[in-house]
Amino acid sequence: MYAKISITGGIEVVTGLHIGGGDAFSAIGAIDSPVIRDPYTGTPIIPGSSIKGKMRTLLARAKNGGGYLLKSPDEDADGILRLFGGSKQVTDADGKNRLPASRLKFSDCFMSARSKDKLKELGIGETEVKFENTISRTTSVANPRQIERVIRRVVFVMRIIYDMDDESKAEEDFAMLRDGLTLIENDYLGGHGSRGSGRVKFFDLEAEPVYGTVPGDLLERCNKRLAGA
Repeated sequence: MYAKISITGGIEVVTGLHIGGGDAFSAIGAIDSPVIRDPYTGTPIIPGSSIKGKMRTLLARAKNGGGYLLKSPDEDADGILRLFGGSKQVTDADGKNRLPASRLKFSDCFMSARSKDKLKELGIGETEVKFENTISRTTSVANPRQIERVIRRVVFVMRIIYDMDDESKAEEDFAMLRDGLTLIENDYLGGHGSRGSGRVKFFDLEAEPVYGTVPGDLLERCNKRLAGA
């Protein structure tokens, strides 16, 4: 059986969030490190690649047994390879060599309409500028910089597609996905996380089929896994 399951939810910014955009040229007085934005609306976004990359790295640390000494991605635990894929061929049940494809498809996350309306109501912008200083240990010379961050309490809309081709692994995969989201919540997204930026919270997670048929009891169990049950 093959089906696609859409996993939707919200991402609330708990502390200022910085995911960098291009800064190849900055005019005098401009922000040194701007956030990435949607070119159509000018509002900040969270790239799907930022969530995917962070989640895989954190899961590898947690599940591979190596801690901060990460292995090659092709040596990740089976559950991680099943979700994120790999570049090393494996032998399937029919004895054929194949590349493990990613079962998860991450979309870019855009600011929710409710957040836009709330910011407009309050008369404030969606970002702030955080001033930081790097001081040389040898010369004591300060190097000030300006970091743009999405302000706390802004909400982004998240969507992930899960390709289900093996019902027997679906519940395990959803448990792994929940672990990945929990690890991100207790780490950070984007840059400057060791200095307080990038804390986020995932909420209102829900899975529903968008292609093919998924048994109701299986979908219910997968949603329970998403909820951390």
